Amino acid sequence: MAASILIADDDAVARRLIENMVQKCGYETVVVDSGDAAIAALTAPDAPAIDGVILDLVMPGLDGMGVLAKIREAGLSVPVIVQTAHGGIDNVISAMRAGAADFVVKPVGMERLQVSLRNALNASALKGELQRIRHSREGRLTFSDIITRAEAMAGVMRTAQKAANSSIPVLIEGESGVGKEMFARAIHGSGERKAKPFVAVNCGAIPDNLVESILFGHEKGAFTGATERHTGKFVEAHGGTLFLDEVSELPLAAQVKLLRALQEGAVEAVGGRKPVKVDVRIISATNRRLLERVKQGHFREDLFYRLHVLPLTIPSLRTRREDIPHLLRHFLARFAAEENRHITGISGEAVAHLAQLDWPGNIRQLENAVYRAVVMSEGDQLDLADFPLLTSQPHPATDIPTAPLMLEPIAAPSVVSSGSEIPIAPLPSVGTLPMLTATGDVRPLEDMENEIIRFAISHYRGQMSEVARRLKIGRSTLYRKLDEAGVPGHGGKSGEETH
Repeated sequence: MAASILIADDDAVARRLIENMVQKCGYETVVVDSGDAAIAALTAPDAPAIDGVILDLVMPGLDGMGVLAKIREAGLSVPVIVQTAHGGIDNVISAMRAGAADFVVKPVGMERLQVSLRNALNASALKGELQRIRHSREGRLTFSDIITRAEAMAGVMRTAQKAANSSIPVLIEGESGVGKEMFARAIHGSGERKAKPFVAVNCGAIPDNLVESILFGHEKGAFTGATERHTGKFVEAHGGTLFLDEVSELPLAAQVKLLRALQEGAVEAVGGRKPVKVDVRIISATNRRLLERVKQGHFREDLFYRLHVLPLTIPSLRTRREDIPHLLRHFLARFAAEENRHITGISGEAVAHLAQLDWPGNIRQLENAVYRAVVMSEGDQLDLADFPLLTSQPHPATDIPTAPLMLEPIAAPSVVSSGSEIPIAPLPSVGTLPMLTATGDVRPLEDMENEIIRFAISHYRGQMSEVARRLKIGRSTLYRKLDEAGVPGHGGKSGEETH
């Protein structure tokens, strides 16, 4: 999914010109005709996420300066590019002081607008990454720090946000690298315990003979090598949150003591004489199906039900491919700054290829791929050649077939890429649509409609927002028609997109 740009201008002709230019740059657009409508689009609870704003300064009612003031009051960090027909220095100074990221004079040229958008989005991505790192270190990470636009994540986010306001035990399941610890930190940072410690323990990395000591503590002289007293992770997390990562790897002996600690609200150190009361919120995580571990006898059933009070399953990256361009932009901004490299973006061809890979290592693998590319790249833009370990991977086969018959090629329209988005690249040829069956009868309308939808999804490489826009139907209508047609793998119910 490309970045979404909000265009606010009361002039219908100017609105349309800017919209066309922004779309040619590879971005999606949301268009409004007033300042009040712009604020509504930015602050409405069910409004789509906006990555940037192109704002006319002179509008009836709430003007551009008023919009900038309300954006600042609402605490929004979206970058704003202001435009006006009056390019006086006073207007420039006022707009920049009010928080604008850039300033353009009408009529703005295509290249100028493209550079302005790219710079604003890159700067916003870097600011977001720095804020995310700072929040993580300070224990103030919230759900707004999680980078996602996928509908597949919407339900998970809603459930996690509700869980944050209580002390209910949460079990986070998902493949390695999907961001389970970040979700745990966001739950902690959004709840009443955010001012208290967040203590993370990787249960799979602790030697079996030290599990109890590390979790519950030990007294001096409790065993060979115990030269001083150790409080343990439970006591460290008192009043806050204890995150048990890879909890399925705990040995059975430690599981018994963990269950007792959860039941009693107290822990007993190794070699200790009496239990110590603790108040901790437990969030656990595993990359395995914990219920399967119970059935195999590797995990206690009673402990499972203690931890499995509120389960969350984070989808893999391959089922939320629309998040990949946004993740790429943020990772690129961070690593380019850290490595002091002037890299302006990623080519559309590279992003399109990366968005179609399966990413078995999920977000962690994507992050490492961008890090390597930034360090090894010799140009000012990342291209396919900068991802040599990935370009050899074949594109995953799509479950949606292409049209069976092909006609002569048509010329692809010229598309100006933003350098960091997936351009909508038409296929080199188009399909024919047979009107008659093999027996000479007219084909049912439903069959032909299904074939058109399948071809459109293939043509636009599974970008469902673009498919719906080109077919001039809503996304919900598109998913409903796919469900009715029985097309597998489109993720209509969960909001996933097929790429």
